[in-house]
Amino acid sequence: MNTIYIALILLLLVILLYFYRRVVRPMRIIADGMDLLREQDFSSRLHTVGEPKADRIVGMFNQMMAELKEERLRLIERNYLLDLLVEVSPMGVVMLDFDNHITSLNPAAAQFLDCTAECVGKTMAELPNDLARRIAALEDGMIETFSMSNASIYRCTRSSFIDRGFLHPFILIESLTQEVMDAEREAYGKVIRMISHEVNNTMAAIGSIMETVSDELTEMPDTEELTTALHACTARSREMSAFITRFADVVKIPEPCLQPVPLNSLVTANRQFVESLCRAHGIMLRTSLCDDAPQVRMDVALMTQVLVNVVKNGIESIDEKKADGGEILITTTASPVSLTVTDNGIGISPETEKKLFSPFFSTKPHGHGIGLLLVREILTRHRFRFSLKTGNDGMTRFWIQFPDMED
Repeated sequence: MNTIYIALILLLLVILLYFYRRVVRPMRIIADGMDLLREQDFSSRLHTVGEPKADRIVGMFNQMMAELKEERLRLIERNYLLDLLVEVSPMGVVMLDFDNHITSLNPAAAQFLDCTAECVGKTMAELPNDLARRIAALEDGMIETFSMSNASIYRCTRSSFIDRGFLHPFILIESLTQEVMDAEREAYGKVIRMISHEVNNTMAAIGSIMETVSDELTEMPDTEELTTALHACTARSREMSAFITRFADVVKIPEPCLQPVPLNSLVTANRQFVESLCRAHGIMLRTSLCDDAPQVRMDVALMTQVLVNVVKNGIESIDEKKADGGEILITTTASPVSLTVTDNGIGISPETEKKLFSPFFSTKPHGHGIGLLLVREILTRHRFRFSLKTGNDGMTRFWIQFPDMED
């Protein structure tokens, strides 16, 4: 009887061992695999259990884990590359949430929008920047090109991508300023050089002939009126040559010879001259210079032309308003390092603001659009930031910001 019990126990143990190896152990291995998937541990592998069917499942599982690990590594590498490209891209990238709040932006976008990490969480309309406020009006799928008051040109795109079944909006900001300026410069440079060559040669020949005829007429009787007319024509020829020369000066601007100069000295050295210009039009010139005059690297001769042209522009604006009490204020600040010329003239409309620095654009009846074009070229070559716009208070400000000497 004992022998039978022992045999039964041994048989039961064999059955239990067989059941464990064929059922329990494979099930435990599969459960371990599910835990690895849940924890996204794609580096671990399952061991075979010596059961053909279970080992086949283990082999398939290990192959799947290897492929998932490789795919995950590729995805991480691609995401890293994408993040790196976005970070160093010259195109601004702004990510938004469903409520149009900024979730992230790359350095280029931060530069274009004049904002820092503090902008995250705000909407475009809440940023104190003209470009941001214009972008805020864009709808999904829209592409617009904006011309700003600082002669900058941006092409902005609002679009979206799908992630986990939801649309995520984003904005792309591309600066076209340099490309447009280079194209404009090449185009008007060719035209100006051709016109200057033809007109100057023609005027020189005409002027020489008229002077010769005028000299001959002086020895003849009753030619006073004809001589006077010839003198007027000669003077007009010289004026035409001078006019064409001013046009040609735009394409002959030299590269700035930068030297450290106290910012206030740019104003004080030219105050008497610009004050005489204002006085001739009955305009009061005032200055408000900062006490701690910062040093600025600039070409004094070129920046003097900028200051004079900006003041002249303010004088023309005040004359166009045709009102008493014209005033121009020149201000300098140390933080940020800036110079501002403010006038209470007729002001600039939003439509005109977009075209201010376009070649040969002018709102003046007899204007030629050279002054602001010359100013734009000089400031751009200095890499100074600038803007020209009329504020809500009706005052028009030409603002120039200079980089710190440490920069």
